[in-house]
Amino acid sequence: MKKLLLVESPSKCKTIQAILGSEWQVEASFGHFTELAKDGEDSLGFTMHKDTNKIECRYQLTEGKGQQVVSKLRAAVKNASEVVLATDGDREGEGIAWHLQQQLHLRNPKRAVYNQITPTAVKAAIANAHQLDLNLISAQRARQCLDRLIGFKVSPLVRRTSGGSSAGRVQSVALHIVCQREREINTFVPITYWSVWTEYAEGFTAFYAGSSEIEPVLDDNDVTDDAAEVNTESTVESKRVLSEAEATRIIQVARNHPHVVREASGVTAQKSPLPPFITSSLQQAASVRLGLSPEETMKVAQELFEGVDLPQGRKGLITYHRTDSTSLAPEFCAEVKEWLSKHDPDNVPKKTTRHREQANAQSAHEAIRPTYLSPALTGGQTLALANAGFTQKQTQPPARYSEAKLVQVLERQGVGRPSTFAAIVKTLKDRTYVLLKGKVLEPSALGMSTDDVLHKTFPDLLRADFTAGMETTLDEISVGKLEWQSYLIGWHQSYFQPMLARAYINLGADLQPSNRKNELSDVACPACNHPLSKIPSKKVSGGHFLKCEHGCENLVMFWSDRRNQWEIPQAKSENAVTAEVTSFACPVCGKPLAKFPYHKDGVDKLMLKCADAQARQRKNHADVVFFWSSQERWWSKKW
Repeated sequence: MKKLLLVESPSKCKTIQAILGSEWQVEASFGHFTELAKDGEDSLGFTMHKDTNKIECRYQLTEGKGQQVVSKLRAAVKNASEVVLATDGDREGEGIAWHLQQQLHLRNPKRAVYNQITPTAVKAAIANAHQLDLNLISAQRARQCLDRLIGFKVSPLVRRTSGGSSAGRVQSVALHIVCQREREINTFVPITYWSVWTEYAEGFTAFYAGSSEIEPVLDDNDVTDDAAEVNTESTVESKRVLSEAEATRIIQVARNHPHVVREASGVTAQKSPLPPFITSSLQQAASVRLGLSPEETMKVAQELFEGVDLPQGRKGLITYHRTDSTSLAPEFCAEVKEWLSKHDPDNVPKKTTRHREQANAQSAHEAIRPTYLSPALTGGQTLALANAGFTQKQTQPPARYSEAKLVQVLERQGVGRPSTFAAIVKTLKDRTYVLLKGKVLEPSALGMSTDDVLHKTFPDLLRADFTAGMETTLDEISVGKLEWQSYLIGWHQSYFQPMLARAYINLGADLQPSNRKNELSDVACPACNHPLSKIPSKKVSGGHFLKCEHGCENLVMFWSDRRNQWEIPQAKSENAVTAEVTSFACPVCGKPLAKFPYHKDGVDKLMLKCADAQARQRKNHADVVFFWSSQERWWSKKW
C-alpha cells in the first residue's frame, strides 16, 4: 500500500510526486471543499448559544466539486498505509486540513508544513510532521463565521437600498478606499503655480528652493499620494510659487546678484556599474528620466555631439550617439582612473568592469560617453548665469489606484491577508462595484452608492483600523490568547447587534431604494426616445444590458455578438401564457398573484404579478412585481 500526501492545489501534485517517488500518492483537495450551510437564522449556517458560550457550526460540501473531491479522497485513504496532510501553512490551510480529517474520518493525522517545493524542504516537512494546530483551526473557523455574520446581516440592507449585491468585512473597506479617492478627485481644485529655475553656462540647471523671506510657496512634499506610481527618476522642480508677480520678482533677484556654489557634497553608495549608453538605452533613460521622445533625445544628443558654447569655448561633450557598442576607449578608461585617483581615491576600482557586446555590435564604435571629465562643482565656485525664468504649471488631482497599489494599501493598513488580496480585488470587479479603466480602478455608480449607504449605516465597517483590529484578534486566537467562540458571541451581543438595529432605524422600516443613477448609453429607447441606461451585469455580453428608466416598463435590450447590435429579446406575450396562480395576494387589489416566466441573463426565471390581466394594464398595477431572492429565500417586491 502507498502512503498518501494531501495538498490543496492540483498543480503541486506532479512536482511533489516526482520528489517523493512511487512509494507515495499525492492528491489535492482543490482548496476549500466545505462551507457553512445556508440554514438557520438568516441562513448563517451556525447558531450562537449565549448560555454556554458555544457556537454550533453546520458544514456542508461545496456545491459541485465538494462531493467529487471527498469521494475520490475517501477511496484513496482506504488504499493508503499512511496519510499526511500537507495543505498550506496559514490558518486557511490548517482549516482545510481539519475538514479533511473530519470528512475522511482520520484519527490523529500527521500534519506537514513546508515553505518551498524542493526535495529537501518537502522531505524534511514529512519527517518532522506534527499534529493539527487547534488554535490555528479556531482562528480559521472564527474568520469564517465572522465573515458570514457580517456578510449575511449587512448585504440584505445593501440590496434593498443601493441595489448592490453584497457587503463584507474586507471587501467593503477596499471599496471605501477606492470610492474615497474618487471623491477626492471629484472635489479637487487645481492650483496654478510657477516653477522658478536658472540655467548656468557651466551646463546645469538649478531650481528655486524657497526662503523665509519670499512667500507664498507650496512645497512639493506637502501632499503625498499613496496611489501614485513611484518614479525615482522624476524631474526635479522648484518650490511652487503661487503668483506670477512673485515668480517675476524672484527672477529679477536672480539676475541682479552673483551666483556661487555654497557647498558641494555627495553620497557614497556601493553599486555595480550599468553598461555604458548605446543609442537604445540612451533613448529609454531619457524617456524615463526626462519624458523625452526618441526623436527629441536624438536631437539633443546631436547638439551635444556637435558642440555647445561654454566659458572655455565651444566643445563637443559626448561621443557619437548612433552606436550599439558598449566598449570604451582605453585612453578614456585611463583618464577616468586618473580623475578618480585625484578626486575620489577611495572609489578607484581594482579592475575595470567590462560588459558583453551584442553578437552583431559594431565594435569599431565606442559607447556614448562624456568627452570631458572637468562639468564638476566645488564649494565657493563662481557660476555664470546664462538664463533665468519660470514655468507656469497646475497641481494635479490624486491618482486612482491600480490593482497593485490597492493591494499595497490594504497590506500596509493591515486589512486582509496576502492570500486574500487577489480575491478581494476580484470580488469588487465581479460585483461591478469597480471598473478597470486602463490600468486603474474606477468606482461605478453602483459602487459609490453602496459605499454611501455603508458610510451612513456601518461607518466602523469602512475603517481600515477597525478591520485590521479584527485581523489582530484572529491572530490572537491563532496563538491561543483568545477563545474564539466566547469572543464572537460577545462581539455580536455587545457591538454588532446594536449597530444593526441602529442602521435599520436610521434608514427607516421601508428601506426605500436610493436614487442611484445608472450611466446613460448613447442608444435611444425605441418607445420614448430617451437614452437607455446601462445596467451592470457580469452574465451578459459586454458586461451590461440597456434598460429604459423613463416609464417604458420592462423595455430592455441586450447586445448580440452575432449581429453586432443591440436587440430587444423576443418573448411570448404574458396574456398568451397560462399562469400558475399562487396563494399570495396582490397588495393593490387583493386578487391572487400568478407566476409568469421571464428570461434574464440567459436564464429562465419566474416572477409574480397580479393574476388579473386587465388590472395589470392599469398604472397602479404596472410596477407590482415580485422576484425570487435566492439570498433571502423569499419573494422580494420591486415597486
